[in-house]
Amino acid sequence: MDALPNWPRNRLLLALPAANLKRLMPELEQIRCEREQVLMNADSPIDHVFFPDSGVISAVAVYADGTIIEMATIGREGCSAVQAVFGAKQSSVRLLVQIPGGATQMSRATFTRALASMPAFRALMNAYVQAFLEQVMVSVACNGAHSLKQRLARWLLMMRDRGDDDTLQITQGLLGEMLGVQRPSITNAAKELERAGLIVRGRRQVTILDRPHLLAASCECYQLVRARVAALLPKTYG
Repeated sequence: MDALPNWPRNRLLLALPAANLKRLMPELEQIRCEREQVLMNADSPIDHVFFPDSGVISAVAVYADGTIIEMATIGREGCSAVQAVFGAKQSSVRLLVQIPGGATQMSRATFTRALASMPAFRALMNAYVQAFLEQVMVSVACNGAHSLKQRLARWLLMMRDRGDDDTLQITQGLLGEMLGVQRPSITNAAKELERAGLIVRGRRQVTILDRPHLLAASCECYQLVRARVAALLPKTYG
């Protein structure tokens, strides 16, 4: 696809020194990410690293019966490079597009060279790895400590932070898969939020109507993740 004038929009890339980004630009490719598209499968080679410009990618675990559960989300504040930073050549997770949008694609070879030759790039990636792990650890604790309604509110707020619109292009079926529950359970939790006037559900989308009260309905994990990521990556998380 043709590059847009304000591309890239990924905050990690934009946090690089201008000279570093200029050096990388000829090696970057802008791609479109469609709803529920698989960018990389578990056990497949890591040929590319993805830096979302809009929309959201999820890193999900895939089980033998086909069940998938979200481990972490990646928006324009991050990238899919955590395993590549450690030198892994094969992915242990599936990268699934949650919210459609655009992304900047970088080859693994370019990524590896940038790590080796650009200290600022390497430092930024190391900080992002720590932020990513913080998100994963908080999510694990949240799953055991808080109600589904709280977790759903947190998830919706996280998605809104990564997007440009209060309307999130997401289905209830995929929501259930991401939160590790059956569809009737996620439907009931969503109905609670809807009855309270916090969200409205549409066909293959959810619109946030009242962010302040949705924040109040969420658990403390939302603010905890925001604070930790903002401390580690002050230039990338708004």
